[in-house]
Amino acid sequence: MLVSTSIRINKELYEQAKQDAVLEHRSISGQIEFWARVGRAALDNPDLPVSFVAESLASLAEPRELSTPFVPRSARQ
Repeated sequence: MLVSTSIRINKELYEQAKQDAVLEHRSISGQIEFWARVGRAALDNPDLPVSFVAESLASLAEPRELSTPFVPRSARQ
């Protein structure tokens, strides 16, 4: 469920979100939501590197038809 609400954030954070959103093909609010999900998942999984958490969450958002199937190293030729 999508809820629309206004929040106040630091201008520098907003500008960084704006820049990153363009690079990541997200809206500004989508970029901030992504950062929030990464932060929450990182706090919930302190044993995992933040980069792994971020990449995992980003991959879950990719369309399934664009994903690369997993092939174990032992099966590669």
